[in-house]
Amino acid sequence: MSDQPFAFFRAEVVRTTRLSTSLLRVTLGGAGLAGFASGGRDQSFSLFLPHPGQSEPVVPVEEGEGWFWAWRALPEEERAVMRSYTVRAARPELLEVDVDFVLHGDTGPASAWAGRAAPGDRVLLLGPAVEDNTSVGFRPPAGTDLVLLAADETALPAAAAILEWLPAGTRVSAYLEVPTEDDRLDLTTAAEAEIHWLVRDGARPGLILDALRSAALPTRAIGTTATAGITGAATTSGTPAATGASDAPYAWVAGEAAAVRSIRRHLVGERGFDRKAVEFTGYWRLGSSEEQLRAEAITEARAAAEAAAAAQDPAGIAGTGATDTANPDAAAGTDA
Repeated sequence: MSDQPFAFFRAEVVRTTRLSTSLLRVTLGGAGLAGFASGGRDQSFSLFLPHPGQSEPVVPVEEGEGWFWAWRALPEEERAVMRSYTVRAARPELLEVDVDFVLHGDTGPASAWAGRAAPGDRVLLLGPAVEDNTSVGFRPPAGTDLVLLAADETALPAAAAILEWLPAGTRVSAYLEVPTEDDRLDLTTAAEAEIHWLVRDGARPGLILDALRSAALPTRAIGTTATAGITGAATTSGTPAATGASDAPYAWVAGEAAAVRSIRRHLVGERGFDRKAVEFTGYWRLGSSEEQLRAEAITEARAAAEAAAAAQDPAGIAGTGATDTANPDAAAGTDA
């Protein structure tokens, strides 16, 4: 077992499977995936892809802990494309990992790569070496009596994996937004889940908030005590949301950043959800690439580190070396 929670893993494309109009599954495999330890649910990892004409992604892993800054220092056209993705499924006994991509032509480097991916194409993963790791966000507390899932197509792989992970008897209400009718996938779950598909059909992203506002969701009674265990009473269907009482709901919300923030405000401000019981992640931001999000995160992290250093050392004696301790990859986003 590794003594580090994350490590680099080399892999290659084993096969691709078209799931729907917008979704493509790429199965990665190879001996280099030995030790890859997915925690399931919304387990995320960093995927490094080569540029056209490169035989493999260029990442200076030999730099050890300094790999990120060495990678950033490389010319943009040379350094590997880095994107955040969800482990849709892992089969360690076969050394295979499934990754689902949202295809949107050549408008993004990851979509373009996935659309042309063929067996033998080489990639690099920075992922979990232990199952219990910080890149798993879905963690409903004991006593949760309702799970609410809200996801657009970029978060659909994570939502599907969460549904597969949930035990029988768990009451779930899932709102899944997709581009086309064909993107309504057959999902597997032992939970007692109501799954509501919201098809944009050319509309702008953001249908989930309106659906939630009109839904008969159970509203938490502030001050009540959560019941022990996870219970459920609904059935898997496309019918209106459950109207039963909920003392301890838990929400997992992921997708476009602005939409995610609006959903969280609605759940906390209008539905009475405890803000600590709403796990939310902006997988992408309308009008921005992951490179832009990452650059913003680096700038913000450096500014925060410099401000902290200035507060501790107002005379400037300590210098600026503290900027290297900031998290360089705090931006959440996917070119799915």
